[in-house]
Amino acid sequence: MFNILTLNKIAKVGTGRLGDNYTCGDDVQNPDAVLVRSAAMHDMEFADNLLAIARAGAGTNNIPKEKCTEQGIVVFNTPGANANAVKELVIAGMLLASRKIKEGIDWEKTLKGNGDAVGKMVEKGKSQFVGPEIQGKTLGVIGLGAIGILVANSAVALGMNVVGFDPFMSVPNALRLDPAVKLMKSNEDVMTNCDYLTIHVPLTPETKDLVDADMIAKMRDGVRILNFSRDGLVNSTALLDAVKSGKVAKYVTDFATDDILGEENIICMPHLGASTPESEDNCAVMACDQIKEYLENGNIINSVNYPAISLARTNEGDTRFCVMHKNVPELLKKILSEIKGNVENMLSKSRGDYAYTIFDVAGADAADADKISAVDGVIRVRVI
Repeated sequence: MFNILTLNKIAKVGTGRLGDNYTCGDDVQNPDAVLVRSAAMHDMEFADNLLAIARAGAGTNNIPKEKCTEQGIVVFNTPGANANAVKELVIAGMLLASRKIKEGIDWEKTLKGNGDAVGKMVEKGKSQFVGPEIQGKTLGVIGLGAIGILVANSAVALGMNVVGFDPFMSVPNALRLDPAVKLMKSNEDVMTNCDYLTIHVPLTPETKDLVDADMIAKMRDGVRILNFSRDGLVNSTALLDAVKSGKVAKYVTDFATDDILGEENIICMPHLGASTPESEDNCAVMACDQIKEYLENGNIINSVNYPAISLARTNEGDTRFCVMHKNVPELLKKILSEIKGNVENMLSKSRGDYAYTIFDVAGADAADADKISAVDGVIRVRVI
């Protein structure tokens, strides 16, 4: 029996896939795994029996990943599960950045009470909300992952020229990218050659203030910037100055900060990227499937702190040892020396300073796990 703690509401279409061998809820004690969306976990203490945390979404800034890695806790996310929902919001944001739709709606509300004169007042006043079309304009996309690719491909379909950059683009993602998208050599190449800019990268020390005063100065006059990725990617002070000077024509984001709220030509909305029933269902299903596969078989899918690794079971009678350990020379040899049974199958993968190895052993000794745990450099051993 596995105990799963939910820190946020997780769609039942996901938790329902866990089965009768799981107890799942927001009051579960001594959890083997945690399902979370936006709840902050940095101040939480984790019990020794906690094996995994699954974020029903892409970003994991609310999870202390380094601490989890050191304690042998696998952190999962659900890349791509909410990609279409975010893409649709980005396209909506791009149109809001162009056509002064929000401003026009807000203005029309002020006309209430003028009776039959409203129609004429609208016709007379609508010219103040003129804005450009997006067709034929150039969209720059920073980050061509699950969301960035969908945004880029949709923009091509809308008649835009699209340029993009991603230093870590995978082969599968490259194959999904519309061939009309022009790949650039750097973030700067993208940001200095577009009329619209949208950012789809995680917030890291390297990407913090990706859009700052120096970069904005190099951009085209009247550029329109979209940030539906993370607060901190755009320096709000520099952005506000650029909007007030007219260098940036519009800024649309779903990461509001106090200094930009209510400012002209800045549109802030709640963090709505994944706020669709379809997205919540997709994220819940993916997160729960990953938790289940890890707890029951030790296989890791879509982890942000341990390597992806899956080993099919070949003999039902074998004992499976799942070993988290430091990625150092000779350590695997030391671990193998402590296994007294016959290793029928094994697979080892590393990620930075850490590694994960699965051993399927015939005739395993009950004491093997304790002996493996005692090896210097081993972080955690599970027996399945």
